[in-house]
Amino acid sequence: MKDPYKVLGVPQGVSVAALKSAYRALAKELHPDVNPGDTVIEQRFKEVSAAYDLLSNTQKRQQYDSGQINADGSPRAEGFSHRGRRGGGMDFEDLVADLFGRRRPRQARGKSITYSLSVPFIEAVLGGIRRIRLHDGKTLEVNIPPATEDGANLRLKGQGMAGVGGGPVGDALVEILIEPHPYFTRDGLDIRLDVPITLAEAVLGAKINIPTIHGPVSVRIPAGTNTGKILRLKGRGVAAGTAKTAAKGDEYVHLTVTLPDKPDAKLKSFVREWTKKGDYEVRKKAGLE
Repeated sequence: MKDPYKVLGVPQGVSVAALKSAYRALAKELHPDVNPGDTVIEQRFKEVSAAYDLLSNTQKRQQYDSGQINADGSPRAEGFSHRGRRGGGMDFEDLVADLFGRRRPRQARGKSITYSLSVPFIEAVLGGIRRIRLHDGKTLEVNIPPATEDGANLRLKGQGMAGVGGGPVGDALVEILIEPHPYFTRDGLDIRLDVPITLAEAVLGAKINIPTIHGPVSVRIPAGTNTGKILRLKGRGVAAGTAKTAAKGDEYVHLTVTLPDKPDAKLKSFVREWTKKGDYEVRKKAGLE
């Protein structure tokens, strides 16, 4: 197998964050779902996944850097000793058994393979089901739990590489990459949203529909509302845990008073007349004068 650092295009002393960033970029570019039917790119994707699987494991990376294991994770032979094993080498009994054709079978767990899966924002916070294609061409349904965070890893047991000498099959590790939402952002279990309101709604108050991750709700805008006012919609955030013990976040709505795109002559005239009757201090109150 090729040098995993060269496969990912990173130097040997690369940081964990830079390693992850390099893998993500290559995984998005080479994923079989993006390149259906291209066996060359599919093989390249497998190499990238295997390289990241080795280097993202701190212990394996240290062993590889120190020359204890090969790029495929197998131990490097270092000779043998009558007293026992040295490093990954063969012990005396193994050598004798091998000479007489009675080599004892060694079991080893199959390698785990890392995949990346893009998930829409709403599906990540509410939960859902996605399909993923594995290295052997098989597709599986992946359950996305509610409140899943960006970068979370889901383990599919027994969906990795075959074991050696009758050893157990490895696992598939699915890294979740959450797609950004057009207007929702997430802060832990809370959802944040910027909502523009008209001048009339700000001055007189109004009842408007505001989107939430659970569907739209009707909200009362108090009269005299300013830009920057925050409304809290209790329990309209992300729910984590079981139905009985679920912790629920809130949705925080940041209001912004927005003037018309085109200048309105009547509005200008009204403001001029209204201002003559007495303006009000805003910058002085904020300590800016």
